[in-house]
Amino acid sequence: MKVRKAVITAAGWGTRFLPITRSQPKEMLPLVDKPLIQYAVEEAIKAGIEKVIMVTALGKRAIEDYFDRSFELECFLEQKGLTKLLKQMRELSNLVDICYIRQKEQLGLGHAVLTAKNIVGEEPFAVILPDDIIDSRVPTLKRMTDVYEKYGAGVIAVEPVSDEATRKYGIIKPRPVAKGIYQVLGLVEKPEPQEAPSRLGIVGRYILTPQIFAALEATPPGKGREIQLTDGLNRLLKQQKLYAYEISGVRYDTGTPLGWLEANVSMALKHSDIAPDFRSYLRGLLK
Repeated sequence: MKVRKAVITAAGWGTRFLPITRSQPKEMLPLVDKPLIQYAVEEAIKAGIEKVIMVTALGKRAIEDYFDRSFELECFLEQKGLTKLLKQMRELSNLVDICYIRQKEQLGLGHAVLTAKNIVGEEPFAVILPDDIIDSRVPTLKRMTDVYEKYGAGVIAVEPVSDEATRKYGIIKPRPVAKGIYQVLGLVEKPEPQEAPSRLGIVGRYILTPQIFAALEATPPGKGREIQLTDGLNRLLKQQKLYAYEISGVRYDTGTPLGWLEANVSMALKHSDIAPDFRSYLRGLLK
C-alpha cells in the first residue's frame, strides 16, 4: 500500500529556545526565509504524501494560522499590485491537505504518534520530526518510501554518530542488506558507548505500519511517564521486519540554538538572492 499520510510532531515545549518559545512555537523559527515546519511539509509533499497530520499542543496556534488562508493579506497584496507575493501566499495555503490534533500532555514521541491513530487508520504512514532538517539532493523521505515499497516493511532513518553521541540517540543493531540499507535486529534508547550495538543513530524520519499503534499501546511508560517510539518498535520487531536507511546529505539539529544557527548559515549560502552578499559579510567577520 502506498504511503499517503505523514504525521509531523510539533507539540514540544521548545525549552532549549526559551524565552522566545514562551510565545513563539519553536517550529515557526525562521530558517532563512521559511519557518522550520514548512521544510517538513515540503519534504512530505516531495515524497508523494497526500495528507499531513500535524500533532500540536497549547500555544501552537501560529502553525495553523501560517498554513491557512489570509484573506486580508491577499487583498492587501492584490491592491498593491504585488502579484508575485500574492501567488506565493495562495500557494502556501494550498500546499497539501493538513489536519491538526493536539497532544494534551508531552508524554514522549510514542505518545505523540498514538494521538494520530484514528486519523491514520489502517495504512502505512510517515513520521517527520521537523527539528531535523536534512539537506540532500533527493529528499530523505522519498528515499525511504522507495525502501518501503521494495521491502514491504517499516523504515527508519539513521546516520553514523560518534562514540560520545550514542547517549543522545536511539541506536540500532544492524544487518547490512544493501548499500546504505540495513535490517534492524534491535534498538536501544540512548545507550552508553560500550553498550551500543552499533554507531548508527536514529534520526527524525520514519515510515511505520499501522501495527505500531497496538505495540505502543502495549508499551509501558518509562522515565517521566513518556512512551518511547523506540520501545514500541522493539516490541513490533517480534512480529515484523524493520529496515533502516542511512541518510545522505547533511542533517542539522535545529532543535538546539547552535544547530539552528548552523543550518541558517549553510542554507543562506545556497540561497541565490542573498548568498553573494552574505558570503562577503562572513569573510569580513572572519578577517
